[in-house]
Amino acid sequence: METINIHEAKTHLSRLVERAAAGESFIIAKSGKPMVKVIPLSGPSGAQIKRLGFLTGQIDVPDDFDRMGEDDIERLFKGG
Repeated sequence: METINIHEAKTHLSRLVERAAAGESFIIAKSGKPMVKVIPLSGPSGAQIKRLGFLTGQIDVPDDFDRMGEDDIERLFKGG
């Protein structure tokens, strides 16, 4: 993600707003220190982004998942 100095952001505010509205996110920094992240309004907010556990309750993992196929794998490694 691109980082833009606050002086450049003030100078090119209209262009940066257009980029954000088109879907591009960027960070505005002051003296090299990140201050804010600019994202389009149409983008998902932090509460809307769900990654971990998104299939909870939709799939079942067998209890022996970590041992599935172990006999075949062992045979392949031992050349049997």
